[in-house]
Amino acid sequence: MIGTLFVVATPIGNLEDVSARALRVLREVAVIACEDTRRTRALLTHFGIHTPTVSYFEHNKLTRGPQLLRQLVDGRSVALVTDAGTPGVSDPGFLLVRDARAAGAPVVPVPGPSAVTAALSAAGVPADRFVFDGFPPVKPGRRVNRLTALRELQTTVVLYESPHRILATLDAIGAVFGEREIVVARELTKQFEEIVRATPTAHRDRLTAAGVRGEFTIVIPAAV
Repeated sequence: MIGTLFVVATPIGNLEDVSARALRVLREVAVIACEDTRRTRALLTHFGIHTPTVSYFEHNKLTRGPQLLRQLVDGRSVALVTDAGTPGVSDPGFLLVRDARAAGAPVVPVPGPSAVTAALSAAGVPADRFVFDGFPPVKPGRRVNRLTALRELQTTVVLYESPHRILATLDAIGAVFGEREIVVARELTKQFEEIVRATPTAHRDRLTAAGVRGEFTIVIPAAV
């Protein structure tokens, strides 16, 4: 029988957020495909799990993917995890899922933490409809163009951003969306978690004064 690919969500910070089902699956599969084996190994060690791990990330997906598919075809079950949160969201996991399905392997989601839904749940903005657009483009012109297109959708928008580009992205949001209040979440579920609602300019001033650290999730509400 062909093996099953389990798509397993893991904590985005607080290890208590991992589900009992996720831990059981991670113990029972033959191998765990990880974005970064070192980060996943820390999680597994914390919970006393000794399942073998292999790396599966952007730069080895074309070679490692077929190897994982062979394991499935040989009847071994595989768990796919990302560094934090739900696989397939802003990582190459969807490729393995697509190929596993094409090969006839069952694909089973094991849902759990996600920075997108965590930020939305605490933002206090309408989330009956929203658009998640990942990381904005790096180049300033393309970043502004993308934000302009998102503004035209007239719905809540969720973005990710790195500490290296958060200030530039806040400037671009202010230029495109104006000084409407947005929610900036930093280090969700971790010790120094912050979820702050303010204008883009106020966020920029606050982060400049305090220092830019951590990973960011930005929630831009639709214009009222």
